[in-house]
Amino acid sequence: MKTRSGIEIKPVYGPDDVGTVPPQPGEFPYTRGIHRTMYLGKLWTMRQYAGFGTPRETNQRFKYLLEQGQTGLSLALDLPTQLGIDADDPEAEGEVGKVGVSIGSLADMEELFAGIPLGKVSTSMTINATAPILSAMYEETARKQGVPDERISGTVQNDLLKEFGARGAWLFPIEPSMRLACDLIEDTVKRLPRFNPISIASHYRDAGANPAEEMAYTLSAGRAYLENLLARGLPVDSFAPRLSFFFYTYTNFFEEVAKYRAGRRIWAALLRDKYGAKEPESWRLRAACVCGGHSLTRAEPLNNITRTTLETLAVACAGVQSVFTAAYDEAFAIPTELSARTALRVQQIVAYETEVAQTADPLGGSYFVEALTDEMEKAIRAVMDEIDTRGGMVECLRAGYIQQRIAQRAYEHQRAVEKGEVPVVGVNKFRTVGEAHADPEMEITAASPEAARDAAARVARLKRERDAGKATAALRALRDAAAGEENLQPHIREAVRAYCTVGEIASALKEEFGSYQPPTRF
Repeated sequence: MKTRSGIEIKPVYGPDDVGTVPPQPGEFPYTRGIHRTMYLGKLWTMRQYAGFGTPRETNQRFKYLLEQGQTGLSLALDLPTQLGIDADDPEAEGEVGKVGVSIGSLADMEELFAGIPLGKVSTSMTINATAPILSAMYEETARKQGVPDERISGTVQNDLLKEFGARGAWLFPIEPSMRLACDLIEDTVKRLPRFNPISIASHYRDAGANPAEEMAYTLSAGRAYLENLLARGLPVDSFAPRLSFFFYTYTNFFEEVAKYRAGRRIWAALLRDKYGAKEPESWRLRAACVCGGHSLTRAEPLNNITRTTLETLAVACAGVQSVFTAAYDEAFAIPTELSARTALRVQQIVAYETEVAQTADPLGGSYFVEALTDEMEKAIRAVMDEIDTRGGMVECLRAGYIQQRIAQRAYEHQRAVEKGEVPVVGVNKFRTVGEAHADPEMEITAASPEAARDAAARVARLKRERDAGKATAALRALRDAAAGEENLQPHIREAVRAYCTVGEIASALKEEFGSYQPPTRF
């Protein structure tokens, strides 16, 4: 029997299978957790990914989730916003408000967070190619609420490398994308002490990579950003504590626990021993995760509640800092209020009705978990070493190596599911057949048909009513700066304050940077 990463599982584990017992939680290399008391001091942040239709609709969903006990916001943006396309652009037709909320300008961001005190709640934004723009809009919205810089908190994903490797929502070529991402990091760490300017994400897993590859690709991407910032002359301890990570967690329970423990150990050693970081905060890998994703099934969707419950328990045992539980109906559409609340209740039940949060690293000392952590570390390091021999993560993405590996792994997994070698209950095992056992009818949340028209009308109205001269000047200054080497984030903020749209700002940058063309052959 093997894990998803191909590690052999023995029938029985004992003392002889365990190497060196790791130090206590809160001690280098943080195998057992980055804090001494872990959840005894503070539970993980509970976020539910939300966003659809118009800013007003998403604002209502945010307020509903906060009323239900959610402790942080997680913002989903629609594809046009992710790709720097305004709602009135013909290319946005059919996609406005569909997989997230449509945000065209600072005015939309202000409406999105109306009545939500941004000085008291943190927001995670899943945005990448246009992250510098959306981050500037969020910052300015908080400032208009009277929130001082030192109180603005949250995270913006801002990880372009995984877009080239796994997700596909790119905009500019790799080099200017790295520049923009690192411009945002450099600018933010100097001004906003509680805001995380990047969440290095493991969408490689949802695209097909196995757990060891997921961790290896994500940590290798983290190294690429880190080395870019070091090349700018930034001291490692000035920014390393603000690098955060985002992972996927599936139902392979013990391997997931070992994955996080091994990843923390590798990152801590890299930061201290290779990059010379002196501060313990720089060594600690801070991780958020989603429970659900590719593990969710359309067949017998209520089974997904069990899946996300097991996944939440796994990450609670593993010691992550922020959790988003997918709703059972997300394989179909945007979650309903019922399914979103149920997903949040999964986290709350694990946190409050079990003992998992009452002690740090509850599985620590398990022969199986400790041995599997050691094996996962070996597997992760082997993949990272291969990436290094090929020139690093950026070069591997440029050459299409990562993309080819993920595609092959996804094919292998799907074939294994189809052959029944990987059991999926309700799909290839214990599958119900016949009308008498049909799934209950699903209530589907769909973006209102008026959302696209409303979004396009908002963009048109904004352009009529704003100071046109100020907007034109801000876009010209941004284009000129893009031709040089200075940090672009201050110019993006000025364009946002002039109520330039996401599409206008992206187009100004595209004039200088061009568009990304993926490799035609791997």
